Amino acid sequence: MSETQNLPPAAVTKSDEQWRAELTPEEYAVLRQAGTERPFTGEYTDNKRTGVYRCRACGSELFRSDTKFESHCGWPSFFTPLAGENVIEREDNSLGMRRVEVLCANCHSHLGHVFSGEGYDTPTDLRYCINSISLTFEPSAEDAS
Repeated sequence: MSETQNLPPAAVTKSDEQWRAELTPEEYAVLRQAGTERPFTGEYTDNKRTGVYRCRACGSELFRSDTKFESHCGWPSFFTPLAGENVIEREDNSLGMRRVEVLCANCHSHLGHVFSGEGYDTPTDLRYCINSISLTFEPSAEDAS
């Protein structure tokens, strides 16, 4: 995972060995090492059900389905987090690009990146481009069947 300096303390702290034991190798590569799943391969890219998306590593509530939109980018896209304090945004200059990384505030797991000014017809003009493998989905009661 990328450096955690200048971040507020995480509520959930585990050793690298604990994370490796709890996550699949693919989950670990994304959540703890800031990897990215291939576009259009994630289980939630085309999910249209209503409910809440949670951090796969710690279960923290991150995004609601009513903020998800189709951006055609290959990853689930949201225009705002469920609560701003549930995510951390920080500058990411890896891969020769300037981006803003999105982390779970509760456990500091990598979720994806947020982009702005791309002209999306959303209330925020933001696109939280999140790896499906970083999320679990809890359907709403009416959509649980």
